[in-house]
Amino acid sequence: MRNKVTMQQIADAAGVSKFAVSRALTGKSGVSETTREMIIRTAGQLGYFKNTAGLGKPANGESHKEQYITDHRKGTGTIVVLFPNIRYQNMDSLYWGPVFEGISARLNEMGHDILTLTEPSSEKIFSLLNPDAIQGIITVGTVSVSLLLEFQRLQIPVVMVDHIEPVFHCDTIFSDNITLMREMMNGLIGKGYRKFQFVGNIKEAPSFMDRWTAYRMALDEHGIKCPQKESLLGYLEDIDMIHSIHEIPPEELPEVFVCVNDITARFVIEELHKLGRSVPDSCAVTGFDNVETDQPILATVDVNKALLGKRAVDQLIWRLSHPESPYERLLIQADLIHRDHYALTK
Repeated sequence: MRNKVTMQQIADAAGVSKFAVSRALTGKSGVSETTREMIIRTAGQLGYFKNTAGLGKPANGESHKEQYITDHRKGTGTIVVLFPNIRYQNMDSLYWGPVFEGISARLNEMGHDILTLTEPSSEKIFSLLNPDAIQGIITVGTVSVSLLLEFQRLQIPVVMVDHIEPVFHCDTIFSDNITLMREMMNGLIGKGYRKFQFVGNIKEAPSFMDRWTAYRMALDEHGIKCPQKESLLGYLEDIDMIHSIHEIPPEELPEVFVCVNDITARFVIEELHKLGRSVPDSCAVTGFDNVETDQPILATVDVNKALLGKRAVDQLIWRLSHPESPYERLLIQADLIHRDHYALTK
């Protein structure tokens, strides 16, 4: 039997003091939110919460309580939709807006009440809401570990759209990013392109990492060597990506900038234009998500955003009736769009 994970072990792994670990895990002040998130994630990765009462599966003798909660939530109740990062994930977004519309439309079809929360915290959310009145939760985009663990403690079913968290297991809904990016790359390579650079903060979202992985897979499969400019991958602010583009000499421009999404593609096109390098005369640019239809983007993926939202609702309703079934990751296919009139002028 595995020994219990201690706070000192968590502190050593996270590179912080035992005091900071104690404050973070008990929800007390004295540590920043960034540090708290890092400590909680580290604790989860070490298996700390599996040893803590109230988190994860109930201890022996508490199965009747779990069954009561499950049966209770099969009935009426409110479905909560969380937009944790209001700056990027909001209903006005060209990407996230249609996702929410899909969620809302499906819940209305089924006659469920819906409550939307933005930038929630585990300290505030349940001071405003009665957990027993929540039938389930759909999260849209990135959500904090501490909030997810609170849902786990309360045994509230969760479905996440476009996000995964290693220390929290639940059903997830994604576009089939790897298949779609490989198809895009195969199409570009088939048209004769050989010089590429990938652009996007691949650590920002699991979907971005999947697209980067698929990009590399396609190059490897075709035996194409493209030394990657690392500063185009892990930038913290858009200005860092802009500086990286400005540093590329004209003679070293790739034939195609493969961007993590259409928003990034637009940034790249605008910065190239400022440098006097028009697209597609100087190089081509691709995107993903199909939200920038007025830009000279050579290829993109028309993600069915509303369907992502609808399928999240379907999965949550199914989960309420099948609480013991293994968690699922649903991958939604999409249409690949090629705009040959934006091909590189050679």
